[in-house]
Amino acid sequence: MCMNLVKRYGDVTALDGVSFKVDAGEVVGLLGPNGSGKSTTMKILLGFVRPDGGYALVDGVNPVEDPVEVRRRVGYVPENIVLYESLTPKEYFEFVARVRGLTREEYEDRVVKFVKAFEIEEYMDVLITALSKGSKQKVALISALLHEPDVLILDEPLMGLDATSARIFKEYLRMRALRGAAVLLSTHIMEIAEKICDRIVLLHRGRVVVSGSVEEVKSGLESLEEVLLKVTGISGELREVVEALS
Repeated sequence: MCMNLVKRYGDVTALDGVSFKVDAGEVVGLLGPNGSGKSTTMKILLGFVRPDGGYALVDGVNPVEDPVEVRRRVGYVPENIVLYESLTPKEYFEFVARVRGLTREEYEDRVVKFVKAFEIEEYMDVLITALSKGSKQKVALISALLHEPDVLILDEPLMGLDATSARIFKEYLRMRALRGAAVLLSTHIMEIAEKICDRIVLLHRGRVVVSGSVEEVKSGLESLEEVLLKVTGISGELREVVEALS
């Protein structure tokens, strides 16, 4: 839950009173153009950034007061992934499992399933630094899911994934939500948000401008993309640009 979050960077207000919640069992899409405050919101939820006003709670824990506990409970995929690239995926997953306190049986059962699902068996003993962007993204996703968290915070998680892996991941998110997980998903791909999200929170210039179910947010428009263009006021400019190009 976010309540009246405010964050300033010098003279720039990144968040200006942002409030929303994600209930157990639902996927909420945090959408908006670049610079709207999506990543800042997620960093506050994880305790990486301290808000200048308001507060956040993740599974009942304030990330300012106990960021370690929040990160213990959450599966997080940042927009710009950071991995220990001197390790192989196998070594990295084993490291993550130890940090997360998984038993050997839990680790072996889960890692086999995820590695097979995302088709990276052949890369398990290859240094991460030598992997493609898509394979690195798969490693990041698997490491965030290994401990089967009840809260998932995902910033552009499908970036670089092939179509098959993206489909598998989307189906997995829906399954986790059905089993009670709370999922906060940020993506620039409106079609993905429209298909898998239960609710949408649309940010613009650090404020929530639209919030509700997908159908409520669309409100008669054909797609979430049209909603985004309308509320940000750039639909007219876009037409002029396209006409100039044509």
